Amino acid sequence: MPGSAGLLAFAVAWLAVRVLLSRFARLALDRPNERSLHATPVPRTGGVAVVLGTAAGICLGGRDLWLPAACALALAAVSFVDDLRSLPTTARLAMRLAMTAIVCWYLLTPMHPLELAAAVLAVAWLTNLYNFMDGSDGLAAGMALFGFGTLALAAFAAGDTALAVFSASIAGAAAAFLRFNFAPARIFLGDVGSVPLGFLAGALGLAGWRHDDWPLWFPLLVFAPFIFDATLTILRRLMRGEPVWRAHREHYYQRLVRMGAGHRATAVAAYLLMLACGGAALYARTRSLEVQTIAGALSGALIVGAAVWIDLRWARHTASRQAPT
Repeated sequence: MPGSAGLLAFAVAWLAVRVLLSRFARLALDRPNERSLHATPVPRTGGVAVVLGTAAGICLGGRDLWLPAACALALAAVSFVDDLRSLPTTARLAMRLAMTAIVCWYLLTPMHPLELAAAVLAVAWLTNLYNFMDGSDGLAAGMALFGFGTLALAAFAAGDTALAVFSASIAGAAAAFLRFNFAPARIFLGDVGSVPLGFLAGALGLAGWRHDDWPLWFPLLVFAPFIFDATLTILRRLMRGEPVWRAHREHYYQRLVRMGAGHRATAVAAYLLMLACGGAALYARTRSLEVQTIAGALSGALIVGAAVWIDLRWARHTASRQAPT
């Protein structure tokens, strides 16, 4: 059933992207600015196709998770309006926090209020960081394909059909969208896609933990490349006293593109990192604490090593550009 859901989601999303590109290409354009990595206006409505494909897929067996789906749909609707006419930041953040609080209460109660608050903040952070990481061709769509594909495999192995169908539907819809989003991208996710994807990464991760499908660290390791990049970048900006909500080009993936790697090579490197973390998570999911610790440590070392390499290359890159000619 998860496989059928993924195929249906793929087909619906594929058709939706074609319609968006042929009839609504100018509905919401992402115009280049000084912080962009693209040079020409690109439609940012691709998330509509991902949402429609996912909704079609979960009709085949994921309806038990109706509340996370409803909250994600509400976030997609508000984010679509934001893509069209730019809502106030406070309104967007309030909506994301409200949907996160609802889904955490639904999935986790009864739970100690402090633990529940921590879960709300964690899912809210995932919701926002996914949006931060949607800035290079194929990157966020690839994270959805590999990340939710890994959740689908783990949920299926645990016998959780509803969660496996839901996750497979997202992965299938993302795969169809990726065909049009891989460099050179013809369409972007937009907030309508990136915000609900980040929300569902957290919500479905908690659902699997609550259903005893996996330990709490599992979804964190699956999405670790995104979590590390966005979190470390934001912390650096905070330490420098820079406004974290202002758009910038300082994420590790942005630095790779700006150093000349290009969108394709950056995406492929990210995919390999995602596959490594997802594979380690799947291998260690049901094994001893020692194996889980080793898998997490090795994955963390791989991510940190990649970050250090980029930092060193970036330092040389900026120094060479500032050197007098």
